[in-house]
Amino acid sequence: MAFLADRLNNIKPSPTIAVTTKAAELKAAGKDVIGLGAGEPDFNTPDFICNAAKTAMDKGQTKYTPVSGTPSLRKSIVAKFKRENNLEYAESEIIVGTGGKQVIFNALLATVNPGDEVIIPAPYWVSYPDIVQFADGVPVFVECKGDFKMKPEQLEAAITPKTKWLILNSPSNPTGAAYSAAELKALAAVLVKHPHVWVMSDDIYEHLVYDGFKFATIAEVEPALKSRTLTVNGVSKAYSMTGWRIGYAAGDKNLIKAMDMLQSQSTSNASSISQAAAEAALNGDQAFLSDWRKSFAARRDLVVAALNKIDGITCQTPEGAFYVYPCFEGLVGKKTPDGKTINNSTDISTGVAVVPGVAFGLDPYFRISYATAEKTLTEACARIAKACAELTGTASKVA
Repeated sequence: MAFLADRLNNIKPSPTIAVTTKAAELKAAGKDVIGLGAGEPDFNTPDFICNAAKTAMDKGQTKYTPVSGTPSLRKSIVAKFKRENNLEYAESEIIVGTGGKQVIFNALLATVNPGDEVIIPAPYWVSYPDIVQFADGVPVFVECKGDFKMKPEQLEAAITPKTKWLILNSPSNPTGAAYSAAELKALAAVLVKHPHVWVMSDDIYEHLVYDGFKFATIAEVEPALKSRTLTVNGVSKAYSMTGWRIGYAAGDKNLIKAMDMLQSQSTSNASSISQAAAEAALNGDQAFLSDWRKSFAARRDLVVAALNKIDGITCQTPEGAFYVYPCFEGLVGKKTPDGKTINNSTDISTGVAVVPGVAFGLDPYFRISYATAEKTLTEACARIAKACAELTGTASKVA
């Protein structure tokens, strides 16, 4: 009898965490590596948020809270959805978890039965398919080349009687692509015809959009879908609170109740201190976000311009998040100085730690996080350019 459970065969360690860990190990060993794998802002958590956490501790708010979150935080989340997304929810339709990942995990574990299908546009965040498979579900991948956004006809073709969920992530990790209200409306028109399909809208990068792009979420643009949409969000990315571990979601009361029951037998409540900080984040002055967006947009433009100057690499300008997803089709088939042929994203070696596109379900690409200093990004792009210039031979045509 094997000691470890068979269900562990359905998942693997997070590739993004693995890249970040490996880069740290190489640096510790004295290797000159620039790490662009981490999916977190490099800004400090704003002082007013940290001060709220200190105040909570001083007031003795260090005990258990309701599993779904403190009433005051859930009230603040209700207000946030009304204020920013024109969506109305009751507090009983809100749940707070230890990060958006737990919220997604709970939702899928609470709803997916063996054989249920979950549509996942590719490229995708690395954890979606693993969580689906852990729940004995079947990930159904829809390859989205071009602008990295799923089209209505692709969605229609992917839906079967076994489809339980569609997962939408906008702006996207790993591409930064974001759906406009019109694009969401077109997808919604398909979903309205299939009432057995639920939508998980992962909006964690909502506030990180650029060039005047107007964020929209699917339950907002198509009210008919609200009753079968779980809208997931959190404070990690927008407020640079990745380590505070607070995610939240709004949806059908019965689904939220099921997620609450599951969470009650795993972590119970999220940290009471982190919840107080998250409440301050949602209710506080949002003016700093404008400066952060300007900084991220400048970094994005720097990286996109530098990568597009490299022969063999093309890089789109994304609408949001803090990632770019360059294509290196023009390098496939060439050889490195030590004779290794470039076949896929795992063969790229530049002295820069990036996440290979195979981890996100679409090659030949790789993901760069530009959530770091411009000086570092400039050096990283120079290293990538140098490594590409050292390749020899002729690129082969990618099928």
